[in-house]
Amino acid sequence: MSPDEYCQQKAAQSGSSFYYSFLFLPLERRRAITALYAFCREVDDVVDESTDDAVARTKLNWWRKEINAMLAGQPTHPVTKALQPHIRSYELDGAHFLAIIDGMEMDLNQNRYLDFIALQKYCWHVAGVVGILSASIFGISNPRTKEFAEKLGLALQMTNIIRDVGEDARKGRIYLPVNELQQFNVPANDILNNRHSKEFEALMQFQFDRAQTLYNDALQSLPAEDRKAQRTGLIMASIYRALLVEVQRDGFHVLSQRISLTPIRKLWLAWKTYIRG
Repeated sequence: MSPDEYCQQKAAQSGSSFYYSFLFLPLERRRAITALYAFCREVDDVVDESTDDAVARTKLNWWRKEINAMLAGQPTHPVTKALQPHIRSYELDGAHFLAIIDGMEMDLNQNRYLDFIALQKYCWHVAGVVGILSASIFGISNPRTKEFAEKLGLALQMTNIIRDVGEDARKGRIYLPVNELQQFNVPANDILNNRHSKEFEALMQFQFDRAQTLYNDALQSLPAEDRKAQRTGLIMASIYRALLVEVQRDGFHVLSQRISLTPIRKLWLAWKTYIRG
């Protein structure tokens, strides 16, 4: 199996909405973004699949060394072998790959965030930086497009957080800010013990409204001259906003289930956004 085939398999197996947005890219850019996504999956899996924090830290440290080896032109892992040819082509910042690993390690260091400012720092590492790298692969002519990409990354991550409240709670994590739980009178134990309430719905509506504002801010910051190049990011926004709306329509019953869109709907949203340009 070639490095590109390995990354393709990693991306396809995940079932992520991101995969549908990659389908409309030219071959080289699709290979690059698939390799980036595979890297994100690899380091995320280190934390999610490990039952021993010490083992997870050791594996993340290995990935730091592997990124440095890749930047030196000596990758050993299929993912870094697939990524390495694209580093110079798309001017990808090696420090951003290390920042993603740092974000994954944050999940080993804490499972609560005091306020949205603290949560934003986490989101920058695991999503904002990914947005910037992705936008670089898609094509940037105006530097302000990186601002769009960073904001979109935050919006996408907040959508994940809203959808995955129950799933994360079962791992002992609550990403919703502590001060906002207090503001809406939702004890952390209610989330950890799967107690849905009117107070919880109000808290989630607050998160929904914030996420919608984040999407609006991101889209408004995209320079017109880069809109066509960034259509893949716009496809991601379209799919994830539709998911966000589905979560709201379902009454924010995210503690006991994981709401998702069907593959055919994701494909339809991707196509519709692509032809809109």
